[in-house]
Amino acid sequence: MDSLTQAVLGASVQGALLGRWQGRKALLYGAMLGTLPDLDVVLDYGDAVANMTYHRGFSHSLLVTSLFSVVLAWLIRRWRPHPGYSTLRLWFCIWLVLTTHIVLDAFTSYGTQLLWPLPTPPVAISSIFIIDPLYTLPLLLAVAAGLLIGLRKHAGVRLQYVALAISSLYLLSTLAGKHMAEQRLEQALAETGIQAQATFSSPTPFNTVLWRVVAVDGDDYYEGLVSWFDSQPPVLERLPRRASEAQATLQDSPQHQRLRWFSGDLLRYDLIDDHWVVTDLRLGMTGYHPFRFALAQLQQQQQTSQLVEVTELWPAPRADLSSLGLLHRRALDESYPVSMGSLAESLVLSPTKP
Repeated sequence: MDSLTQAVLGASVQGALLGRWQGRKALLYGAMLGTLPDLDVVLDYGDAVANMTYHRGFSHSLLVTSLFSVVLAWLIRRWRPHPGYSTLRLWFCIWLVLTTHIVLDAFTSYGTQLLWPLPTPPVAISSIFIIDPLYTLPLLLAVAAGLLIGLRKHAGVRLQYVALAISSLYLLSTLAGKHMAEQRLEQALAETGIQAQATFSSPTPFNTVLWRVVAVDGDDYYEGLVSWFDSQPPVLERLPRRASEAQATLQDSPQHQRLRWFSGDLLRYDLIDDHWVVTDLRLGMTGYHPFRFALAQLQQQQQTSQLVEVTELWPAPRADLSSLGLLHRRALDESYPVSMGSLAESLVLSPTKP
Protein backbone atom coordinates (compact mmCIF):
# COMPACT_ATOMS: atom_id res chain seq x y z
CA MET A 1 0.00 0.00 0.00
CA ASP A 2 1.01 3.64 -0.26
CA SER A 3 3.23 5.21 2.38
CA LEU A 4 0.48 7.39 3.87
CA THR A 5 -1.73 4.37 4.50
CA GLN A 6 1.09 2.42 6.11
CA ALA A 7 2.01 5.39 8.29
CA VAL A 8 -1.52 5.97 9.64
CA LEU A 9 -2.04 2.22 10.09
CA GLY A 10 1.11 1.98 12.21
CA ALA A 11 0.19 5.13 14.10
CA SER A 12 -3.29 3.86 14.88
CA VAL A 13 -2.03 0.45 16.05
CA GLN A 14 0.55 1.95 18.40
CA GLY A 15 -1.88 4.62 19.54
CA ALA A 16 -4.39 1.92 20.49
CA LEU A 17 -1.87 -0.23 22.38
CA LEU A 18 0.46 2.32 23.95
CA GLY A 19 -1.27 5.69 23.58
CA ARG A 20 -2.51 5.60 27.17
CA TRP A 21 1.10 5.91 28.36
CA GLN A 22 2.96 7.48 25.42
CA GLY A 23 0.30 10.02 24.47
CA ARG A 24 0.60 11.69 21.09
CA LYS A 25 4.15 10.34 20.74
CA ALA A 26 2.64 6.89 20.19
CA LEU A 27 1.19 8.12 16.91
CA LEU A 28 4.56 9.45 15.77
CA TYR A 29 6.43 6.32 16.81
CA GLY A 30 3.85 4.09 15.16
CA ALA A 31 3.92 6.05 11.91
CA MET A 32 7.70 5.79 11.73
CA LEU A 33 7.74 2.10 12.57
CA GLY A 34 4.86 1.42 10.19
CA THR A 35 6.84 2.68 7.21
CA LEU A 36 10.09 0.97 8.20
CA PRO A 37 9.68 -2.21 6.08
CA ASP A 38 9.44 -0.14 2.89
CA LEU A 39 12.90 1.35 3.37
CA ASP A 40 14.24 -1.59 1.36
CA VAL A 41 13.44 0.51 -1.72
CA VAL A 42 16.72 2.35 -1.16
CA LEU A 43 18.67 -0.86 -1.81
CA ASP A 44 20.04 -1.44 -5.30
CA TYR A 45 19.97 -5.11 -6.25
CA GLY A 46 21.70 -4.60 -9.59
CA ASP A 47 19.04 -3.80 -12.16
CA ALA A 48 15.38 -2.85 -12.52
CA VAL A 49 14.01 -6.41 -12.54
CA ALA A 50 15.95 -7.31 -9.40
CA ASN A 51 14.87 -4.10 -7.66
CA MET A 52 11.24 -4.89 -8.43
CA THR A 53 11.25 -8.57 -7.52
CA TYR A 54 13.39 -8.34 -4.38
CA HIS A 55 11.33 -5.45 -2.97
CA ARG A 56 9.03 -6.66 -0.19
CA GLY A 57 11.42 -9.57 0.33
CA PHE A 58 13.43 -9.91 3.54
CA SER A 59 12.01 -6.70 5.01
CA HIS A 60 8.48 -8.10 4.64
CA SER A 61 9.24 -11.57 5.95
CA LEU A 62 7.23 -12.77 8.94
CA LEU A 63 10.37 -14.45 10.27
CA VAL A 64 12.57 -11.36 9.95
CA THR A 65 10.03 -8.90 11.36
CA SER A 66 9.25 -11.22 14.27
CA LEU A 67 12.92 -11.50 15.21
CA PHE A 68 13.46 -7.78 14.67
CA SER A 69 10.52 -6.93 16.96
CA VAL A 70 12.09 -8.96 19.78
CA VAL A 71 15.44 -7.22 19.40
CA LEU A 72 13.89 -3.76 19.13
CA ALA A 73 11.66 -4.28 22.16
CA TRP A 74 14.67 -5.42 24.20
CA LEU A 75 16.74 -2.40 23.13
CA ILE A 76 13.95 0.07 23.89
CA ARG A 77 13.31 -1.53 27.25
CA ARG A 78 16.98 -1.17 28.19
CA TRP A 79 17.34 2.34 26.81
CA ARG A 80 14.06 3.83 28.04
CA PRO A 81 12.10 1.53 30.38
CA HIS A 82 8.54 2.54 31.24
CA PRO A 83 6.87 1.30 34.42
CA GLY A 84 3.38 1.69 32.99
CA TYR A 85 3.44 -1.22 30.54
CA SER A 86 5.23 -4.54 30.33
CA THR A 87 7.96 -5.66 27.97
CA LEU A 88 5.47 -8.14 26.53
CA ARG A 89 3.04 -5.37 25.67
CA LEU A 90 5.82 -3.32 24.08
CA TRP A 91 6.97 -6.29 22.00
CA PHE A 92 3.42 -7.11 20.91
CA CYS A 93 2.85 -3.52 19.81
CA ILE A 94 6.04 -3.43 17.74
CA TRP A 95 5.31 -6.85 16.25
CA LEU A 96 1.73 -5.89 15.37
CA VAL A 97 2.74 -2.60 13.71
CA LEU A 98 5.23 -4.45 11.49
CA THR A 99 2.98 -7.42 10.83
CA THR A 100 -0.07 -5.37 9.86
CA HIS A 101 2.14 -3.55 7.34
CA ILE A 102 3.31 -6.69 5.58
CA VAL A 103 -0.06 -8.47 5.74
CA LEU A 104 -1.80 -5.42 4.25
CA ASP A 105 0.76 -5.42 1.43
CA ALA A 106 -0.11 -9.07 0.78
CA PHE A 107 -3.65 -8.00 -0.12
CA THR A 108 -2.33 -5.97 -3.10
CA SER A 109 -1.45 -7.27 -6.57
CA TYR A 110 2.27 -6.69 -5.99
CA GLY A 111 2.25 -9.10 -3.11
CA THR A 112 4.63 -9.81 -0.26
CA GLN A 113 7.27 -12.49 0.23
CA LEU A 114 5.88 -13.42 3.63
CA LEU A 115 7.85 -16.67 3.87
CA TRP A 116 11.28 -15.34 2.89
CA PRO A 117 13.90 -16.90 2.85
CA LEU A 118 11.86 -19.79 1.42
CA PRO A 119 11.84 -19.53 -2.41
CA THR A 120 8.07 -19.26 -2.62
CA PRO A 121 6.41 -16.68 -4.90
CA PRO A 122 4.98 -13.55 -3.27
CA VAL A 123 1.63 -13.83 -1.56
CA ALA A 124 -0.56 -11.55 -3.68
CA ILE A 125 -4.23 -11.75 -2.76
CA SER A 126 -4.92 -8.77 -5.08
CA SER A 127 -8.19 -7.75 -3.48
CA ILE A 128 -7.35 -4.07 -2.87
CA PHE A 129 -5.77 -1.42 -5.07
CA ILE A 130 -2.47 0.02 -3.86
CA ILE A 131 -4.28 3.27 -3.03
CA ASP A 132 -7.79 2.96 -1.61
CA PRO A 133 -9.24 6.02 0.16
CA LEU A 134 -12.01 4.00 1.82
CA TYR A 135 -9.42 1.95 3.69
CA THR A 136 -7.18 4.89 4.58
CA LEU A 137 -9.74 7.53 5.56
CA PRO A 138 -10.96 6.04 8.90
CA LEU A 139 -7.36 5.61 10.06
CA LEU A 140 -6.38 9.09 8.92
CA LEU A 141 -9.32 10.67 10.75
CA ALA A 142 -8.60 8.72 13.93
CA VAL A 143 -4.93 9.70 13.91
CA ALA A 144 -5.82 13.35 13.26
CA ALA A 145 -8.32 13.27 16.12
CA GLY A 146 -5.75 11.63 18.38
CA LEU A 147 -3.29 14.41 17.65
CA LEU A 148 -5.94 17.01 18.49
CA ILE A 149 -7.46 15.60 21.66
CA GLY A 150 -4.56 13.44 22.81
CA LEU A 151 -4.46 9.78 23.72
CA ARG A 152 -4.14 9.88 27.47
CA LYS A 153 -7.91 10.22 27.56
CA HIS A 154 -9.92 7.11 26.80
CA ALA A 155 -11.76 8.76 23.90
CA GLY A 156 -8.59 9.20 21.85
CA VAL A 157 -7.58 5.57 22.31
CA ARG A 158 -11.09 4.28 21.57
CA LEU A 159 -11.08 6.17 18.28
CA GLN A 160 -8.01 4.18 17.22
CA TYR A 161 -9.75 0.88 17.96
CA VAL A 162 -12.87 1.97 16.09
CA ALA A 163 -10.86 3.06 13.05
CA LEU A 164 -8.88 -0.18 13.02
CA ALA A 165 -12.11 -2.18 13.21
CA ILE A 166 -13.70 -0.23 10.32
CA SER A 167 -10.64 -0.48 8.07
CA SER A 168 -10.21 -4.19 8.86
CA LEU A 169 -13.84 -4.94 8.06
CA TYR A 170 -13.50 -3.06 4.80
CA LEU A 171 -10.36 -5.03 3.94
CA LEU A 172 -12.19 -8.30 4.59
CA SER A 173 -15.07 -7.11 2.40
CA THR A 174 -12.67 -6.86 -0.54
CA LEU A 175 -12.41 -10.66 -0.46
CA ALA A 176 -16.11 -10.84 -1.27
CA GLY A 177 -15.52 -8.60 -4.28
CA LYS A 178 -12.70 -10.80 -5.48
CA HIS A 179 -14.86 -13.91 -5.10
CA MET A 180 -17.58 -12.23 -7.16
CA ALA A 181 -15.14 -11.24 -9.91
CA GLU A 182 -13.59 -14.70 -10.12
CA GLN A 183 -16.97 -16.40 -10.26
CA ARG A 184 -18.11 -14.12 -13.09
CA LEU A 185 -14.83 -14.76 -14.91
CA GLU A 186 -15.31 -18.53 -14.62
CA GLN A 187 -18.79 -18.15 -16.09
CA ALA A 188 -17.45 -16.12 -19.01
CA LEU A 189 -14.68 -18.65 -19.69
CA ALA A 190 -17.16 -21.53 -19.60
CA GLU A 191 -19.52 -19.76 -22.00
CA THR A 192 -16.76 -18.93 -24.50
CA GLY A 193 -14.90 -22.23 -24.21
CA ILE A 194 -11.58 -20.57 -23.33
CA GLN A 195 -9.13 -22.93 -21.63
CA ALA A 196 -7.16 -20.51 -19.47
CA GLN A 197 -3.66 -21.36 -18.28
CA ALA A 198 -3.85 -18.70 -15.59
CA THR A 199 -6.41 -16.19 -14.39
CA PHE A 200 -6.19 -12.99 -12.42
CA SER A 201 -8.57 -10.45 -10.90
CA SER A 202 -8.02 -7.15 -9.14
CA PRO A 203 -10.02 -4.02 -8.37
CA THR A 204 -9.67 -1.06 -10.70
CA PRO A 205 -8.02 2.09 -9.27
CA PHE A 206 -9.33 3.57 -6.01
CA ASN A 207 -12.38 1.32 -5.53
CA THR A 208 -13.60 -2.24 -5.02
CA VAL A 209 -16.82 -1.94 -7.05
CA LEU A 210 -15.37 -2.45 -10.54
CA TRP A 211 -12.94 -5.32 -11.12
CA ARG A 212 -10.52 -6.13 -13.91
CA VAL A 213 -10.28 -9.80 -14.89
CA VAL A 214 -7.57 -11.46 -17.01
CA ALA A 215 -7.27 -14.95 -18.49
CA VAL A 216 -4.07 -16.14 -20.19
CA ASP A 217 -4.35 -18.63 -23.05
CA GLY A 218 -1.05 -19.32 -24.81
CA ASP A 219 -0.16 -16.51 -27.19
CA ASP A 220 -3.29 -14.55 -26.29
CA TYR A 221 -4.90 -13.23 -23.18
CA TYR A 222 -8.38 -11.96 -22.46
CA GLU A 223 -9.41 -8.95 -20.43
CA GLY A 224 -12.73 -7.71 -19.17
CA LEU A 225 -14.46 -5.61 -16.53
CA VAL A 226 -17.05 -6.75 -14.04
CA SER A 227 -18.94 -4.72 -11.45
CA TRP A 228 -20.97 -5.55 -8.38
CA PHE A 229 -23.89 -4.00 -10.28
CA ASP A 230 -23.56 -6.23 -13.35
CA SER A 231 -26.15 -8.87 -14.11
CA GLN A 232 -24.09 -10.76 -16.73
CA PRO A 233 -20.60 -12.27 -16.89
CA PRO A 234 -17.92 -9.92 -18.29
CA VAL A 235 -17.28 -9.53 -22.00
CA LEU A 236 -13.73 -10.77 -22.58
CA GLU A 237 -11.63 -9.06 -25.25
CA ARG A 238 -8.85 -11.02 -26.92
CA LEU A 239 -5.43 -9.34 -26.85
CA PRO A 240 -2.09 -10.52 -28.30
CA ARG A 241 0.57 -11.88 -25.96
CA ARG A 242 3.21 -13.33 -28.36
CA ALA A 243 4.52 -15.61 -25.63
CA SER A 244 5.90 -18.42 -27.82
CA GLU A 245 8.03 -16.14 -29.97
CA ALA A 246 9.34 -14.05 -27.09
CA GLN A 247 9.99 -16.91 -24.68
CA ALA A 248 12.12 -18.70 -27.28
CA THR A 249 14.31 -15.60 -27.44
CA LEU A 250 14.36 -15.07 -23.68
CA GLN A 251 14.89 -18.66 -22.57
CA ASP A 252 18.41 -17.90 -21.28
CA SER A 253 17.48 -14.61 -19.62
CA PRO A 254 17.69 -14.81 -15.80
CA GLN A 255 15.59 -11.65 -15.53
CA HIS A 256 12.85 -13.30 -17.57
CA GLN A 257 12.85 -16.37 -15.34
CA ARG A 258 12.69 -14.14 -12.31
CA LEU A 259 9.70 -12.22 -13.72
CA ARG A 260 7.85 -15.44 -14.53
CA TRP A 261 8.33 -16.60 -10.96
CA PHE A 262 7.34 -13.25 -9.51
CA SER A 263 4.21 -12.71 -11.64
CA GLY A 264 2.92 -16.26 -11.91
CA ASP A 265 3.52 -16.02 -15.68
CA LEU A 266 0.96 -13.23 -16.10
CA LEU A 267 3.21 -11.49 -18.61
CA ARG A 268 2.70 -9.79 -21.94
CA TYR A 269 5.38 -9.52 -24.65
CA ASP A 270 5.68 -6.75 -27.24
CA LEU A 271 8.30 -6.14 -29.93
CA ILE A 272 8.88 -2.38 -29.85
CA ASP A 273 11.75 -0.64 -31.65
CA ASP A 274 13.54 -4.01 -32.01
CA HIS A 275 13.25 -4.65 -28.25
CA TRP A 276 11.33 -7.45 -26.60
CA VAL A 277 9.44 -5.62 -23.87
CA VAL A 278 7.94 -7.70 -21.07
CA THR A 279 5.00 -6.35 -19.06
CA ASP A 280 3.66 -7.54 -15.70
CA LEU A 281 -0.06 -7.53 -16.46
CA ARG A 282 -1.10 -7.66 -12.81
CA LEU A 283 0.14 -4.23 -11.81
CA GLY A 284 -1.41 -0.91 -12.72
CA MET A 285 -4.36 -0.76 -15.10
CA THR A 286 -4.88 -1.75 -18.72
CA GLY A 287 -2.84 0.64 -20.86
CA TYR A 288 -0.79 1.84 -17.92
CA HIS A 289 1.39 -0.88 -16.47
CA PRO A 290 4.34 0.70 -14.62
CA PHE A 291 6.57 -2.41 -14.58
CA ARG A 292 7.81 -3.04 -18.13
CA PHE A 293 11.29 -4.15 -19.09
CA ALA A 294 13.23 -4.56 -22.34
CA LEU A 295 14.95 -7.93 -21.93
CA ALA A 296 16.39 -8.46 -25.43
CA GLN A 297 17.28 -6.45 -28.53
CA LEU A 298 17.08 -7.75 -32.08
CA GLN A 299 20.15 -7.35 -34.27
CA GLN A 300 18.56 -6.89 -37.68
CA GLN A 301 21.73 -7.29 -39.75
CA GLN A 302 22.86 -10.48 -38.02
CA GLN A 303 19.31 -11.85 -37.72
CA THR A 304 19.99 -12.55 -34.03
CA SER A 305 18.99 -11.17 -30.68
CA GLN A 306 21.08 -9.94 -27.76
CA LEU A 307 19.90 -10.35 -24.18
CA VAL A 308 19.97 -7.21 -22.03
CA GLU A 309 22.33 -7.84 -19.13
CA VAL A 310 21.36 -4.87 -16.95
CA THR A 311 17.69 -4.04 -17.35
CA GLU A 312 15.99 -0.71 -16.87
CA LEU A 313 12.34 0.23 -16.63
CA TRP A 314 10.84 0.75 -20.09
CA PRO A 315 9.54 4.33 -20.41
CA ALA A 316 5.84 4.37 -19.56
CA PRO A 317 3.35 6.71 -21.23
CA ARG A 318 1.82 9.38 -19.07
CA ALA A 319 -1.22 8.02 -17.26
CA ASP A 320 -4.48 9.08 -18.91
CA LEU A 321 -6.56 10.26 -15.97
CA SER A 322 -9.62 10.62 -18.20
CA SER A 323 -9.90 6.83 -18.21
CA LEU A 324 -10.78 6.99 -14.51
CA GLY A 325 -14.01 8.74 -15.47
CA LEU A 326 -14.78 5.95 -17.94
CA LEU A 327 -14.21 3.33 -15.28
CA HIS A 328 -16.43 5.20 -12.82
CA ARG A 329 -19.30 5.24 -15.32
CA ARG A 330 -18.72 1.59 -16.21
CA ALA A 331 -18.83 0.61 -12.52
CA LEU A 332 -22.38 1.90 -12.23
CA ASP A 333 -23.64 1.08 -15.73
CA GLU A 334 -23.11 -2.37 -17.23
CA SER A 335 -24.05 -1.12 -20.70
CA TYR A 336 -21.49 1.68 -20.75
CA PRO A 337 -18.87 0.70 -23.37
CA VAL A 338 -15.24 0.50 -22.29
CA SER A 339 -12.89 -1.19 -24.75
CA MET A 340 -9.97 -2.94 -23.07
CA GLY A 341 -8.31 -3.25 -26.49
CA SER A 342 -8.40 0.52 -26.95
CA LEU A 343 -6.94 1.09 -23.50
CA ALA A 344 -4.14 -1.38 -24.28
CA GLU A 345 -3.12 0.32 -27.55
CA SER A 346 -0.53 2.46 -25.79
CA LEU A 347 1.41 -0.67 -24.82
CA VAL A 348 2.74 -1.12 -28.36
CA LEU A 349 3.75 2.50 -28.92
CA SER A 350 7.38 3.53 -29.15
CA PRO A 351 8.41 5.62 -26.13
CA THR A 352 9.53 8.32 -28.56
CA LYS A 353 5.98 8.75 -29.81
CA PRO A 354 3.24 10.64 -27.93
